[in-house]
Amino acid sequence: MSDRSHDSEGMNYLSTLPRRVVTVYIPLGIFVFVLLFPFYWMVITTFKPNEELLSREGNPFWVVKPTLAHIDKLLFKTSYPEWLWNTVIVSVVSTFVSLLASVLAAYAIERLRFRGAKHVGLSIFLAYLVPPSILFIPLAAIVFKLGLFDTRWALILTYPTFLIPFCTWLLMGYFRSIPYELEECALIDGASRLQILWKIILPLAVPGLISAGIFAFTLSWNEFIYALTFVSSSEVKTVPVGVVTELVEGDVYHWGSLMAGALLGSLPVAIIYSFFVEYYVSGLTGAVKE
Repeated sequence: MSDRSHDSEGMNYLSTLPRRVVTVYIPLGIFVFVLLFPFYWMVITTFKPNEELLSREGNPFWVVKPTLAHIDKLLFKTSYPEWLWNTVIVSVVSTFVSLLASVLAAYAIERLRFRGAKHVGLSIFLAYLVPPSILFIPLAAIVFKLGLFDTRWALILTYPTFLIPFCTWLLMGYFRSIPYELEECALIDGASRLQILWKIILPLAVPGLISAGIFAFTLSWNEFIYALTFVSSSEVKTVPVGVVTELVEGDVYHWGSLMAGALLGSLPVAIIYSFFVEYYVSGLTGAVKE
């Protein structure tokens, strides 16, 4: 009875409006404001004319005379459409390759139960902790010797070096939560390991696959160091590198076009998250329960 009374007392604490305001609404409002203010600033800067951007008068948090000049300059006077297309190709292909390798690696480590599987899983996770700022030096030499410098393949083949360890570690935890009895019954019925992986494990692991795919796509979409190092031509650059390098001329910052590029570049990732948020959350919380 005492436990129930304590639980009811804890729930009744938020029954009054002042308590809800202090403990829920105000902290939540502060969090939402801090989270969304950069996006709001990108939007108003995108539609502000240069006169308002450079003026010290007026309200800096509002647009008096909105304009599309910055978006027009970005789309039709720069190579932004090519940068966007390059980013899409590199991100999609890198994500697909990384998921394919990660599924096979995670299944082998978690479901085949071979000696040293835990140490292999730990080593894969430790590989993810190696900073890209250290790896890009030996990778640059390899890319140059293979003749892939200044091509999309330089990014497609190097991005999985940090995508595969993370996706493998994430899928290992998800595969671990799938009951072994399902696999054992399939083995008794004569199914092969590939059939079990394709027909049983992967259908149950769809939320985990989507979660790993979103992470991989986001990381590859926003990657900067490798794209800056391995690509130099404007027509091969990705959005993060192209916006920074092409829209900054010495000490002159084209803030309107910069913010327009950042805003348009962030929309695909935001749209993907909005469509798959339920699978994303379930992929982080677990799979089938026994």
